[in-house]
Amino acid sequence: MAAGATACAVACGLLGGPARAAPARYPLAIPAQATSDALIDLAVQADVSIGGVAACAGRSPGLNGRYTLREALDRLTAGACAYDILDPRTVRISPRRGEAAARKPAPAPAVPPPTVSELLVTATKRVEPVNRLPASISAINSDDLNATGITDAAGVVRLTAGMTITNLGAGRDKIMLRGLSDGAFTGRTRSTVGTFLDDTPITYNAPDPDLRLADVASIEVVRGPQGALYGAGSISGVYRIVTRKPDLETFEARVRGLVASTESGSPSRQVDAMVNLPIVQDKVALRLVGYYDLDGGYLDDVNLRLSNVDQTTRKGGRAALKVRVSDNWTLSLGAAVQQLDSNDTQYVTGTNSLRRANRVRENHNNDFAQAVISLEGMTPLGRLQSSSAYVRHAFSSRYDASAALSLFDDPAADLGIYQERTKIDMLVQDTVLTSEGGGPLKWLVGLYGAASDEDSPSQLQVNAPGGALRAVYNDARNDRLGEVALYGEMSMDFGRGWTLALGGRESETRLRTISNVTVVGGGASRRFTRKAVFDNWSPKVSLQYAFPNGALIYGLMSQGYRAGGFNSGGLSAPSAARRTFRPDHLRNFEIGAKANVLDNRLDLKATVFYDLWRDIQTDQFFGSGLPFTANVGDGRNVGLELEAAWRPDDHWSFQTNALFDRPEITKVDPAFASRVQSHLPGVPDTSFGALIAYQRPIFGDKTLILTGQTAYVGRSRLTFDPALSPVMGGYFTGRLSAQIKADPWRVAVFVENPGDTRGDTFAYGNPFSFGQVRQVTPQRPRTVSLVLARNF
Repeated sequence: MAAGATACAVACGLLGGPARAAPARYPLAIPAQATSDALIDLAVQADVSIGGVAACAGRSPGLNGRYTLREALDRLTAGACAYDILDPRTVRISPRRGEAAARKPAPAPAVPPPTVSELLVTATKRVEPVNRLPASISAINSDDLNATGITDAAGVVRLTAGMTITNLGAGRDKIMLRGLSDGAFTGRTRSTVGTFLDDTPITYNAPDPDLRLADVASIEVVRGPQGALYGAGSISGVYRIVTRKPDLETFEARVRGLVASTESGSPSRQVDAMVNLPIVQDKVALRLVGYYDLDGGYLDDVNLRLSNVDQTTRKGGRAALKVRVSDNWTLSLGAAVQQLDSNDTQYVTGTNSLRRANRVRENHNNDFAQAVISLEGMTPLGRLQSSSAYVRHAFSSRYDASAALSLFDDPAADLGIYQERTKIDMLVQDTVLTSEGGGPLKWLVGLYGAASDEDSPSQLQVNAPGGALRAVYNDARNDRLGEVALYGEMSMDFGRGWTLALGGRESETRLRTISNVTVVGGGASRRFTRKAVFDNWSPKVSLQYAFPNGALIYGLMSQGYRAGGFNSGGLSAPSAARRTFRPDHLRNFEIGAKANVLDNRLDLKATVFYDLWRDIQTDQFFGSGLPFTANVGDGRNVGLELEAAWRPDDHWSFQTNALFDRPEITKVDPAFASRVQSHLPGVPDTSFGALIAYQRPIFGDKTLILTGQTAYVGRSRLTFDPALSPVMGGYFTGRLSAQIKADPWRVAVFVENPGDTRGDTFAYGNPFSFGQVRQVTPQRPRTVSLVLARNF
């Protein structure tokens, strides 16, 4: 009978939906506390979005039992504020509408009031409104992602202050925050930005896997070192993808398709689908997501006589199963996979063309897989969340190495092919216990453990005229790394708006590296085995003051850290000075302010920061094109971040962001170079972005949505070496869109790079010819996309 009912529910949903079900009732256990905190607990326990909680003052009596969303809101707010249930998963809180609202909640208006939504984030390991956190955080919700057509990290950059990304190609890029760059190349150093899929880290020293942002609830970007909560690898911040979770109550499904045409390029297409299935009502639900993308190429290789060589395909999906074990405990199982294949790189030689001349195709692959199990619930001490995950990340690149053959002592060779492959298997366990209740003291304590095994063989093959390929260089390397950490944070509300928070993380990292290098001809074969242990303490201190109107000012000191490691590759054995690279540390000082003014129609955020970076790690290349890692020296950065969102009326909304900074080298390590350029490479002194959106009802129940985006990336230099540091940047990007929503349908047209400009987004592509020819990475030419989507 239950199976039949489930099948009927699915079939009815596909055919248009069954009769309206009774309102869902949620098991709630919310203690008596400040009303704003009680509303946050409601959002977490009912898995709904509640914006503007700061507008509800006073204390709430709490709840314990099963309630509908409206019943819970009535009891928790008790007339202290008004609420609008915009849809079954979204609530907007606003100041009470006169004395009548204190006795009876006002009915929802036909058109919601023009306010800027206050987003809840979990990037600080507990659910908090963005505007109440003493940190520089940007959060982009699903509505903004859909309205702007953002499907990857490169699109997020336009809406986020202080965020930049390289443009080597899909699955090859590095995300950078707050102008803190360790160089443009990716190698042995751990990423400066911690990248997370929900609660699981998805990269170590790998390029961004460029996960498709399909069925995503929000994107959270935390700027500044997050070593206290996230440990090593978050030295400049955290980029977090928050996926939509299974809904235990409601069947829903969605299908979306896209076709696109690029000037002088080949066509592109995308398709993605989602289905949410309540298997046992209010107890078990399954959510499935799948997608396939083909991005057409737009660069030509005149030597290989091939057009549009840089085509990329991306396919993947996610599955999530949510089980409500009891009123207080929830078990979640999840899996995600993605396979990304690029036929070629996307750089050219020359400044005004879309062509180059290589001897071989430079293909790239980046495959990602994750499995995770999470348990969350209440204990007598507080809320416990435990997450156990397995991550497999495999990526490879191929390069034309012909330009560097003279260094490999084979005068007869005329073709060189370099292939590098990396496979990382990682196990991660993170358990965190957070306090519950409305007292002045809040705390959390966590225990973290991770173990990874990385195989990274590389090989260079040459081909004499008329001969077969043969290997002249091999490096078979394996790295095993283990990390354990104990971390915590405590905040005390002293009353009258003042709150002090202290936190820290004590960690130990153990590394073992084995490498077997074989060199034929002009070099030295050898075996390399080394072990090391790195200990670290990352503190965090913040002091904040909340004004009676909800505005906030704060001061923050935080610290980030990356462990050291070993170099093993190269034609000759690394010298004693190059054999190891040391840990680096970044200490951050910032002062910030946040405010919602003009009746919550204008949201303002500003942060001034000063960063000190010691023993900066950087990935570099020998003259042979083979990689190594070094400590370049010490640096600093001082800057200003600005974000603003304004909704003057029901139709218009504006967002803008900007970063002004000056990243520079203050001390050069003698073992690295005699001199370097004064600026940190790869990041501009100035960048900004803006979004304008307009919407209004047309033709009855249809809604027209128009958006315009622009972003500017200032000039920067590519490398630390002043002799090999071409200028890049100094360009604008843009996107225009027009959409019509007529539930359940949505149709949209997007125009990317409407001015068809060719700014140099990234002056690098191939390490073996770098410095010999000018390498340029142009923007994708003007691209027009048509999107059609349907909800079920």
